[in-house]
Amino acid sequence: MATSLIELVENFPAARVVLVGDFMLDKYIFGSTSRVSPEAPIPVLRYQREEYRLGGAGFVMAALGTLGAKVKVVGVVGADQAGEELRKRLVEAGANVDGLIVASDRPTVAKTRLLGSSEDRSPQQMIRLDVEETGAIAGKIADELLQKAFEAMREADLLCLEDYDKGVLPPAVCAKLIEMAQQRKLPVLIDPARLKDYGKYTGATALKMNLPEARICTGESSHETAATTLLSKLNLEAVIVTLNDDGAYLATSDGERALLSSRPRQVADATGAGDTVLAMLCMARAAGASWADAVALGNVAAGLEVERLGCVPILPSEIIHDLMMEHHEESGKERTIATLLPELQRHRAAGRKIVFTNGCFDLIHLGHVKYFQFARSQGDILVVGVNTDGSISRLKGPKRPVVNESDRVGVLEELESIDYLIRFDEDTPLKLIEAIKPDVLVKGEDYSKSQVVGADFVEAQGGCVVLAPLVNGRSTSSLIQKILEAHT
Repeated sequence: MATSLIELVENFPAARVVLVGDFMLDKYIFGSTSRVSPEAPIPVLRYQREEYRLGGAGFVMAALGTLGAKVKVVGVVGADQAGEELRKRLVEAGANVDGLIVASDRPTVAKTRLLGSSEDRSPQQMIRLDVEETGAIAGKIADELLQKAFEAMREADLLCLEDYDKGVLPPAVCAKLIEMAQQRKLPVLIDPARLKDYGKYTGATALKMNLPEARICTGESSHETAATTLLSKLNLEAVIVTLNDDGAYLATSDGERALLSSRPRQVADATGAGDTVLAMLCMARAAGASWADAVALGNVAAGLEVERLGCVPILPSEIIHDLMMEHHEESGKERTIATLLPELQRHRAAGRKIVFTNGCFDLIHLGHVKYFQFARSQGDILVVGVNTDGSISRLKGPKRPVVNESDRVGVLEELESIDYLIRFDEDTPLKLIEAIKPDVLVKGEDYSKSQVVGADFVEAQGGCVVLAPLVNGRSTSSLIQKILEAHT
Protein backbone atom coordinates (compact mmCIF):
# COMPACT_ATOMS: atom_id res chain seq x y z
CA MET A 1 0.00 0.00 0.00
CA ALA A 2 2.84 2.40 0.85
CA THR A 3 4.18 2.39 -2.71
CA SER A 4 0.80 3.31 -4.21
CA LEU A 5 0.49 6.14 -1.69
CA ILE A 6 3.96 7.37 -2.62
CA GLU A 7 2.95 7.47 -6.27
CA LEU A 8 -0.13 9.50 -5.36
CA VAL A 9 1.96 12.09 -3.52
CA GLU A 10 4.49 12.23 -6.33
CA ASN A 11 1.68 13.01 -8.76
CA PHE A 12 -0.24 15.58 -6.75
CA PRO A 13 -1.71 18.11 -9.19
CA ALA A 14 -1.62 21.86 -8.64
CA ALA A 15 -5.17 21.59 -7.33
CA ARG A 16 -7.20 24.80 -7.51
CA VAL A 17 -8.75 25.12 -4.06
CA VAL A 18 -11.15 27.77 -2.80
CA LEU A 19 -10.70 27.95 0.96
CA VAL A 20 -13.35 29.73 3.03
CA GLY A 21 -13.16 29.99 6.79
CA ASP A 22 -11.84 31.59 9.93
CA PHE A 23 -8.36 32.93 9.19
CA MET A 24 -6.28 33.62 12.28
CA LEU A 25 -2.89 35.02 13.16
CA ASP A 26 -0.80 33.12 15.71
CA LYS A 27 1.90 35.05 17.55
CA TYR A 28 4.53 33.32 19.67
CA ILE A 29 6.59 35.27 22.20
CA PHE A 30 9.57 33.32 23.52
CA GLY A 31 11.50 34.17 26.66
CA SER A 32 13.39 32.80 29.63
CA THR A 33 11.78 32.15 33.01
CA SER A 34 14.46 32.18 35.67
CA ARG A 35 12.67 33.97 38.50
CA VAL A 36 9.29 34.64 40.12
CA SER A 37 7.74 38.11 40.10
CA PRO A 38 7.91 40.05 43.40
CA GLU A 39 4.48 41.48 42.55
CA ALA A 40 2.57 38.18 42.41
CA PRO A 41 3.31 34.43 42.50
CA ILE A 42 3.86 34.25 38.76
CA PRO A 43 6.95 33.62 36.64
CA VAL A 44 8.65 36.55 34.95
CA LEU A 45 9.12 36.05 31.21
CA ARG A 46 12.24 37.78 29.93
CA TYR A 47 11.68 38.54 26.24
CA GLN A 48 13.98 36.84 23.72
CA ARG A 49 12.17 36.73 20.37
CA GLU A 50 8.80 36.51 18.67
CA GLU A 51 7.39 34.96 15.53
CA TYR A 52 4.15 34.89 13.59
CA ARG A 53 2.42 31.88 12.07
CA LEU A 54 -0.79 31.29 10.16
CA GLY A 55 -3.56 29.85 12.30
CA GLY A 56 -7.03 28.38 11.73
CA ALA A 57 -7.94 28.40 8.05
CA GLY A 58 -4.63 30.18 7.49
CA PHE A 59 -2.73 27.08 8.49
CA VAL A 60 -4.91 24.95 6.20
CA MET A 61 -3.89 27.33 3.41
CA ALA A 62 -0.21 26.95 4.32
CA ALA A 63 -0.56 23.16 4.41
CA LEU A 64 -2.33 23.12 1.03
CA GLY A 65 0.25 25.42 -0.53
CA THR A 66 3.12 23.32 0.76
CA LEU A 67 1.51 20.26 -0.85
CA GLY A 68 1.33 22.10 -4.19
CA ALA A 69 -2.21 23.52 -4.30
CA LYS A 70 -3.15 26.86 -5.82
CA VAL A 71 -5.31 28.41 -3.12
CA LYS A 72 -7.76 31.29 -3.25
CA VAL A 73 -8.75 32.35 0.25
CA VAL A 74 -12.08 33.89 1.19
CA GLY A 75 -12.60 35.28 4.68
CA VAL A 76 -12.82 38.32 6.95
CA VAL A 77 -10.05 40.26 8.68
CA GLY A 78 -10.09 43.41 10.76
CA ALA A 79 -8.82 46.86 9.82
CA ASP A 80 -5.83 46.40 12.11
CA GLN A 81 -2.13 45.53 12.22
CA ALA A 82 -2.92 41.85 12.80
CA GLY A 83 -4.99 41.84 9.60
CA GLU A 84 -2.12 43.34 7.63
CA GLU A 85 0.29 40.79 9.07
CA LEU A 86 -2.11 37.94 8.31
CA ARG A 87 -2.56 39.08 4.71
CA LYS A 88 1.22 39.37 4.31
CA ARG A 89 1.77 35.86 5.67
CA LEU A 90 -0.89 34.38 3.39
CA VAL A 91 0.69 36.01 0.33
CA GLU A 92 4.11 34.71 1.37
CA ALA A 93 2.60 31.23 1.63
CA GLY A 94 1.37 31.54 -1.96
CA ALA A 95 -2.31 32.40 -1.47
CA ASN A 96 -4.48 34.56 -3.69
CA VAL A 97 -5.94 36.96 -1.11
CA ASP A 98 -8.39 38.84 -3.34
CA GLY A 99 -11.18 37.20 -1.37
CA LEU A 100 -10.16 38.65 2.00
CA ILE A 101 -12.67 41.23 3.20
CA VAL A 102 -11.74 43.97 5.64
CA ALA A 103 -14.40 44.57 8.29
CA SER A 104 -14.13 47.75 10.32
CA ASP A 105 -16.40 46.50 13.11
CA ARG A 106 -14.47 43.36 14.12
CA PRO A 107 -10.82 42.59 14.86
CA THR A 108 -8.67 40.04 13.10
CA VAL A 109 -8.78 36.80 15.08
CA ALA A 110 -5.37 36.67 16.77
CA LYS A 111 -3.88 34.40 19.40
CA THR A 112 -0.74 35.39 21.28
CA ARG A 113 1.11 32.66 23.15
CA LEU A 114 3.80 33.29 25.74
CA LEU A 115 6.34 30.50 26.01
CA GLY A 116 8.97 30.33 28.70
CA SER A 117 12.05 28.15 29.05
CA SER A 118 14.80 27.63 31.55
CA GLU A 119 18.23 26.10 31.10
CA ASP A 120 17.03 22.56 31.76
CA ARG A 121 13.80 22.45 29.73
CA SER A 122 12.36 23.32 26.34
CA PRO A 123 9.82 26.17 25.87
CA GLN A 124 6.50 25.64 27.64
CA GLN A 125 3.33 27.61 26.94
CA MET A 126 2.47 29.81 29.92
CA ILE A 127 -0.61 31.72 28.80
CA ARG A 128 -2.58 32.54 25.65
CA LEU A 129 -4.23 35.86 24.83
CA ASP A 130 -7.11 35.74 22.32
CA VAL A 131 -8.44 38.74 20.39
CA GLU A 132 -11.63 37.92 18.50
CA GLU A 133 -15.23 38.77 17.71
CA THR A 134 -17.26 35.62 17.16
CA GLY A 135 -20.61 37.12 16.18
CA ALA A 136 -21.97 35.87 12.86
CA ILE A 137 -21.26 38.00 9.81
CA ALA A 138 -24.38 39.40 8.18
CA GLY A 139 -25.64 42.02 5.77
CA LYS A 140 -23.09 43.64 3.47
CA ILE A 141 -20.13 41.63 4.77
CA ALA A 142 -21.93 38.31 4.28
CA ASP A 143 -23.08 39.28 0.79
CA GLU A 144 -19.59 40.37 -0.17
CA LEU A 145 -18.07 37.15 1.13
CA LEU A 146 -20.51 35.06 -0.92
CA GLN A 147 -19.76 37.12 -4.01
CA LYS A 148 -16.02 36.68 -3.51
CA ALA A 149 -16.49 32.93 -3.09
CA PHE A 150 -18.69 32.74 -6.18
CA GLU A 151 -16.03 34.51 -8.26
CA ALA A 152 -13.26 32.28 -6.88
CA MET A 153 -15.23 29.11 -7.70
CA ARG A 154 -15.38 29.93 -11.39
CA GLU A 155 -11.98 28.27 -11.84
CA ALA A 156 -11.66 25.75 -9.05
CA ASP A 157 -11.36 22.01 -8.48
CA LEU A 158 -12.91 21.94 -5.02
CA LEU A 159 -14.26 24.01 -2.15
CA CYS A 160 -12.81 23.65 1.32
CA LEU A 161 -14.50 25.06 4.43
CA GLU A 162 -12.54 25.45 7.68
CA ASP A 163 -15.00 26.37 10.43
CA TYR A 164 -13.79 27.43 13.87
CA ASP A 165 -17.13 29.02 14.81
CA LYS A 166 -15.65 32.52 14.75
CA GLY A 167 -18.58 33.93 12.79
CA VAL A 168 -17.49 33.63 9.15
CA LEU A 169 -19.57 30.52 8.39
CA PRO A 170 -23.03 31.00 9.96
CA PRO A 171 -25.78 28.63 8.72
CA ALA A 172 -27.10 30.85 5.91
CA VAL A 173 -23.62 31.55 4.50
CA CYS A 174 -22.49 27.94 4.83
CA ALA A 175 -25.59 26.57 3.12
CA LYS A 176 -25.28 29.07 0.25
CA LEU A 177 -21.59 28.17 -0.29
CA ILE A 178 -22.47 24.47 -0.51
CA GLU A 179 -25.29 25.25 -2.94
CA MET A 180 -22.97 27.28 -5.19
CA ALA A 181 -20.41 24.47 -5.19
CA GLN A 182 -23.09 21.92 -6.07
CA GLN A 183 -24.16 24.03 -9.02
CA ARG A 184 -20.59 23.95 -10.30
CA LYS A 185 -20.22 20.26 -9.42
CA LEU A 186 -17.34 21.02 -7.04
CA PRO A 187 -16.60 18.66 -4.14
CA VAL A 188 -17.01 20.32 -0.75
CA LEU A 189 -14.72 19.15 2.06
CA ILE A 190 -15.37 20.55 5.52
CA ASP A 191 -13.59 20.63 8.86
CA PRO A 192 -16.61 21.53 11.02
CA ALA A 193 -16.78 23.55 14.21
CA ARG A 194 -17.56 21.90 17.53
CA LEU A 195 -21.34 22.38 17.39
CA LYS A 196 -24.39 20.45 18.56
CA ASP A 197 -26.15 20.95 15.23
CA TYR A 198 -24.38 20.18 11.94
CA GLY A 199 -27.42 20.94 9.81
CA LYS A 200 -25.67 23.81 8.04
CA TYR A 201 -23.27 21.32 6.41
CA THR A 202 -26.06 19.37 4.68
CA GLY A 203 -25.20 18.45 1.10
CA ALA A 204 -21.43 18.71 1.45
CA THR A 205 -19.23 15.98 0.02
CA ALA A 206 -17.34 15.06 3.19
CA LEU A 207 -16.88 16.04 6.81
CA LYS A 208 -13.62 15.50 8.70
CA MET A 209 -13.92 15.73 12.49
CA ASN A 210 -12.48 14.31 15.68
CA LEU A 211 -14.32 11.92 17.98
CA PRO A 212 -15.44 14.50 20.61
CA GLU A 213 -16.95 16.62 17.82
CA ALA A 214 -18.73 13.59 16.37
CA ARG A 215 -20.17 12.71 19.77
CA ILE A 216 -21.37 16.26 20.48
CA CYS A 217 -23.20 16.71 17.19
CA THR A 218 -24.83 13.26 17.08
CA GLY A 219 -25.22 12.20 20.69
CA GLU A 220 -23.67 8.84 19.75
CA SER A 221 -20.84 7.40 21.82
CA SER A 222 -19.08 5.35 19.13
CA HIS A 223 -17.40 6.66 16.02
CA GLU A 224 -19.11 4.00 13.89
CA THR A 225 -22.65 5.02 14.79
CA ALA A 226 -21.81 8.74 14.75
CA ALA A 227 -20.39 8.50 11.23
CA THR A 228 -23.36 6.50 9.94
CA THR A 229 -25.79 8.98 11.49
CA LEU A 230 -24.07 11.94 9.84
CA LEU A 231 -23.92 10.24 6.45
CA SER A 232 -27.67 9.74 6.26
CA LYS A 233 -28.79 12.87 8.11
CA LEU A 234 -26.64 15.33 6.12
CA ASN A 235 -26.65 13.51 2.75
CA LEU A 236 -22.85 13.21 2.65
CA GLU A 237 -20.58 11.08 0.50
CA ALA A 238 -18.02 10.45 3.25
CA VAL A 239 -17.39 11.02 6.94
CA ILE A 240 -13.91 10.81 8.44
CA VAL A 241 -13.55 10.64 12.22
CA THR A 242 -9.99 11.07 13.49
CA LEU A 243 -9.12 8.96 16.53
CA ASN A 244 -5.70 10.24 17.63
CA ASP A 245 -3.33 7.27 18.14
CA ASP A 246 -5.89 4.85 16.66
CA GLY A 247 -5.86 6.52 13.24
CA ALA A 248 -9.13 7.45 11.55
CA TYR A 249 -12.49 5.87 10.79
CA LEU A 250 -13.97 6.16 7.30
CA ALA A 251 -17.63 5.74 6.40
CA THR A 252 -18.96 6.34 2.89
CA SER A 253 -22.40 6.49 1.33
CA ASP A 254 -21.69 3.43 -0.80
CA GLY A 255 -21.23 1.27 2.30
CA GLU A 256 -17.50 1.38 2.91
CA ARG A 257 -16.53 1.18 6.58
CA ALA A 258 -12.87 1.11 7.54
CA LEU A 259 -10.65 1.84 10.51
CA LEU A 260 -7.36 3.03 9.04
CA SER A 261 -4.67 2.73 11.68
CA SER A 262 -1.63 4.95 12.07
CA ARG A 263 1.74 4.06 13.49
CA PRO A 264 2.85 5.32 16.92
CA ARG A 265 4.39 8.78 17.08
CA GLN A 266 6.39 10.78 19.59
CA VAL A 267 3.88 13.59 20.14
CA ALA A 268 5.37 17.05 20.64
CA ASP A 269 2.23 19.11 19.94
CA ALA A 270 -1.13 18.05 18.53
CA THR A 271 -1.89 21.57 17.28
CA GLY A 272 -2.62 21.65 13.56
CA ALA A 273 -3.04 17.89 13.09
CA GLY A 274 -6.71 18.15 12.09
CA ASP A 275 -6.02 21.01 9.68
CA THR A 276 -3.24 18.94 8.13
CA VAL A 277 -5.62 16.04 7.59
CA LEU A 278 -8.11 18.31 5.82
CA ALA A 279 -5.42 19.68 3.51
CA MET A 280 -4.23 16.18 2.68
CA LEU A 281 -7.77 14.95 1.99
CA CYS A 282 -8.23 17.82 -0.47
CA MET A 283 -4.99 17.09 -2.31
CA ALA A 284 -5.45 13.34 -2.39
CA ARG A 285 -8.99 13.56 -3.73
CA ALA A 286 -7.87 16.09 -6.33
CA ALA A 287 -5.24 13.53 -7.38
CA GLY A 288 -7.95 10.90 -7.88
CA ALA A 289 -7.32 8.93 -4.68
CA SER A 290 -9.97 6.70 -3.18
CA TRP A 291 -11.38 7.81 0.15
CA ALA A 292 -9.41 5.06 1.90
CA ASP A 293 -6.12 6.15 0.33
CA ALA A 294 -6.89 9.80 1.06
CA VAL A 295 -7.51 9.02 4.72
CA ALA A 296 -4.37 6.87 4.91
CA LEU A 297 -2.34 9.81 3.63
CA GLY A 298 -4.12 12.06 6.11
CA ASN A 299 -2.94 9.75 8.90
CA VAL A 300 0.66 10.01 7.74
CA ALA A 301 0.55 13.79 7.42
CA ALA A 302 -1.08 14.20 10.84
CA GLY A 303 1.49 11.87 12.37
CA LEU A 304 4.32 14.01 11.07
CA GLU A 305 2.54 17.17 12.22
CA VAL A 306 2.20 16.08 15.86
CA GLU A 307 5.94 15.46 16.01
CA ARG A 308 6.52 19.22 15.51
CA LEU A 309 6.09 22.05 18.00
CA GLY A 310 3.34 24.37 16.77
CA CYS A 311 1.76 24.42 13.31
CA VAL A 312 4.37 23.51 10.71
CA PRO A 313 3.28 22.59 7.15
CA ILE A 314 4.42 19.15 6.00
CA LEU A 315 6.37 18.83 2.74
CA PRO A 316 5.50 16.16 0.16
CA SER A 317 9.10 14.92 0.39
CA GLU A 318 8.63 14.34 4.14
CA ILE A 319 5.49 12.32 3.51
CA ILE A 320 7.24 10.28 0.82
CA HIS A 321 10.19 9.62 3.12
CA ASP A 322 7.88 8.50 5.93
CA LEU A 323 6.02 6.18 3.57
CA MET A 324 9.31 4.78 2.30
CA MET A 325 10.40 4.02 5.87
CA GLU A 326 7.06 2.32 6.48
CA HIS A 327 7.48 0.31 3.28
CA HIS A 328 11.00 -0.59 4.40
CA GLU A 329 9.69 -1.91 7.70
CA GLU A 330 6.95 -3.92 5.98
CA SER A 331 9.01 -5.29 3.10
CA GLY A 332 12.43 -5.77 4.66
CA LYS A 333 15.66 -4.70 3.01
CA GLU A 334 15.94 -7.01 0.02
CA ARG A 335 14.91 -5.67 -3.39
CA THR A 336 15.04 -6.62 -7.05
CA ILE A 337 16.57 -4.11 -9.43
CA ALA A 338 13.06 -3.18 -10.62
CA THR A 339 11.88 -2.31 -7.12
CA LEU A 340 15.16 -0.82 -5.92
CA LEU A 341 15.70 1.84 -8.58
CA PRO A 342 12.46 3.81 -7.98
CA GLU A 343 13.20 3.92 -4.26
CA LEU A 344 16.74 5.15 -4.84
CA GLN A 345 15.39 7.79 -7.21
CA ARG A 346 13.16 9.08 -4.40
CA HIS A 347 16.08 9.15 -1.99
CA ARG A 348 18.11 11.13 -4.50
CA ALA A 349 15.24 13.56 -5.01
CA ALA A 350 15.42 14.21 -1.26
CA GLY A 351 19.16 14.94 -1.53
CA ARG A 352 20.44 11.67 -0.07
CA LYS A 353 23.81 10.22 -1.12
CA ILE A 354 23.77 6.59 -2.30
CA VAL A 355 26.63 4.25 -1.32
CA PHE A 356 27.19 0.83 -2.92
CA THR A 357 29.37 -2.11 -2.02
CA ASN A 358 29.26 -5.80 -2.78
CA GLY A 359 30.65 -9.16 -1.81
CA CYS A 360 30.02 -12.81 -0.97
CA PHE A 361 29.70 -12.34 2.80
CA ASP A 362 29.80 -16.09 3.30
CA LEU A 363 30.43 -16.24 7.06
CA ILE A 364 29.55 -12.91 8.68
CA HIS A 365 32.20 -11.74 11.16
CA LEU A 366 33.37 -8.56 12.89
CA GLY A 367 35.34 -7.48 9.85
CA HIS A 368 32.12 -7.40 7.80
CA VAL A 369 30.25 -5.44 10.47
CA LYS A 370 32.98 -2.77 10.67
CA TYR A 371 33.16 -2.69 6.88
CA PHE A 372 29.43 -1.98 6.54
CA GLN A 373 29.59 0.67 9.24
CA PHE A 374 32.41 2.40 7.37
CA ALA A 375 30.55 2.17 4.05
CA ARG A 376 27.37 3.61 5.59
CA SER A 377 29.35 6.54 7.01
CA GLN A 378 30.27 7.60 3.46
CA GLY A 379 26.71 8.63 2.60
CA ASP A 380 23.06 8.37 3.56
CA ILE A 381 21.81 5.12 1.99
CA LEU A 382 23.85 1.91 1.81
CA VAL A 383 23.04 -0.64 -0.89
CA VAL A 384 24.80 -4.00 -0.63
CA GLY A 385 25.08 -6.36 -3.59
CA VAL A 386 25.28 -10.02 -2.54
CA ASN A 387 26.69 -12.75 -4.78
CA THR A 388 24.33 -15.66 -5.44
CA ASP A 389 25.45 -19.19 -4.64
CA GLY A 390 26.07 -19.86 -8.33
CA SER A 391 28.34 -16.85 -8.80
CA ILE A 392 30.33 -17.72 -5.65
CA SER A 393 30.85 -21.30 -6.83
CA ARG A 394 32.20 -20.04 -10.13
CA LEU A 395 34.53 -17.61 -8.36
CA LYS A 396 35.71 -19.68 -5.39
CA GLY A 397 35.08 -23.30 -6.34
CA PRO A 398 32.37 -25.94 -5.83
CA LYS A 399 32.80 -26.09 -2.03
CA ARG A 400 31.73 -22.48 -1.56
CA PRO A 401 29.64 -20.87 -0.30
CA VAL A 402 29.48 -22.44 3.11
CA VAL A 403 26.24 -20.60 3.85
CA ASN A 404 23.50 -20.45 1.21
CA GLU A 405 22.42 -17.11 -0.20
CA SER A 406 19.03 -16.99 1.53
CA ASP A 407 20.67 -17.44 4.92
CA ARG A 408 23.40 -14.90 4.09
CA VAL A 409 20.82 -12.31 3.05
CA GLY A 410 18.74 -13.11 6.13
CA VAL A 411 21.68 -12.36 8.42
CA LEU A 412 22.56 -9.16 6.58
CA GLU A 413 18.92 -7.99 6.91
CA GLU A 414 19.57 -7.61 10.64
CA LEU A 415 22.53 -5.24 10.30
CA GLU A 416 21.42 -1.69 11.05
CA SER A 417 24.02 -0.06 8.80
CA ILE A 418 22.56 -1.70 5.65
CA ASP A 419 19.55 -0.08 3.99
CA TYR A 420 19.06 -2.27 0.92
CA LEU A 421 20.18 -5.72 -0.23
CA ILE A 422 20.15 -7.03 -3.78
CA ARG A 423 21.43 -10.35 -5.13
CA PHE A 424 23.38 -10.60 -8.37
CA ASP A 425 24.35 -13.72 -10.33
CA GLU A 426 26.98 -12.25 -12.65
CA ASP A 427 30.69 -12.76 -11.98
CA THR A 428 31.06 -9.02 -11.33
CA PRO A 429 28.63 -6.36 -10.06
CA LEU A 430 29.29 -4.05 -13.03
CA LYS A 431 25.74 -4.24 -14.45
CA LEU A 432 24.36 -3.56 -10.99
CA ILE A 433 26.66 -0.56 -10.50
CA GLU A 434 25.72 0.84 -13.91
CA ALA A 435 22.02 0.55 -13.04
CA ILE A 436 22.30 1.99 -9.52
CA LYS A 437 24.80 4.75 -10.38
CA PRO A 438 26.05 5.12 -6.79
CA ASP A 439 27.51 8.37 -5.53
CA VAL A 440 30.11 6.38 -3.58
CA LEU A 441 31.55 2.95 -4.41
CA VAL A 442 33.24 1.18 -1.47
CA LYS A 443 35.64 -1.78 -1.48
CA GLY A 444 38.16 -3.05 1.02
CA GLU A 445 41.67 -1.63 1.10
CA ASP A 446 43.02 -5.03 0.03
CA TYR A 447 42.07 -3.77 -3.44
CA SER A 448 43.73 -0.98 -5.34
CA LYS A 449 41.44 1.51 -7.04
CA SER A 450 42.39 0.12 -10.44
CA GLN A 451 41.14 -3.31 -9.31
CA VAL A 452 37.71 -2.10 -8.19
CA VAL A 453 35.05 -3.17 -10.66
CA GLY A 454 32.98 -0.17 -11.75
CA ALA A 455 35.42 2.44 -10.45
CA ASP A 456 35.86 4.12 -13.82
CA PHE A 457 32.09 4.23 -14.40
CA VAL A 458 31.31 5.73 -10.98
CA GLU A 459 33.97 8.43 -11.31
CA ALA A 460 32.82 9.25 -14.84
CA GLN A 461 29.33 9.82 -13.36
CA GLY A 462 30.75 12.28 -10.82
CA GLY A 463 30.95 9.81 -7.94
CA CYS A 464 33.93 8.61 -5.96
CA VAL A 465 35.62 5.35 -4.94
CA VAL A 466 36.57 4.81 -1.30
CA LEU A 467 38.71 1.99 0.09
CA ALA A 468 37.61 0.76 3.50
CA PRO A 469 40.08 -0.20 6.26
CA LEU A 470 40.16 -3.88 7.16
CA VAL A 471 40.12 -5.48 10.60
CA ASN A 472 43.33 -7.47 11.01
CA GLY A 473 42.90 -11.22 11.12
CA ARG A 474 39.22 -11.14 10.22
CA SER A 475 38.30 -12.87 6.97
CA THR A 476 36.02 -15.67 5.84
CA SER A 477 38.94 -17.76 4.59
CA SER A 478 40.78 -17.54 7.92
CA LEU A 479 37.56 -18.34 9.78
CA ILE A 480 36.97 -21.44 7.63
CA GLN A 481 40.57 -22.53 8.22
CA LYS A 482 40.20 -22.18 11.99
CA ILE A 483 36.99 -24.26 11.90
CA LEU A 484 38.73 -26.98 9.90
CA GLU A 485 41.70 -27.01 12.27
CA ALA A 486 39.37 -27.29 15.25
CA HIS A 487 37.83 -30.45 13.81
CA THR A 488 40.95 -32.32 12.71
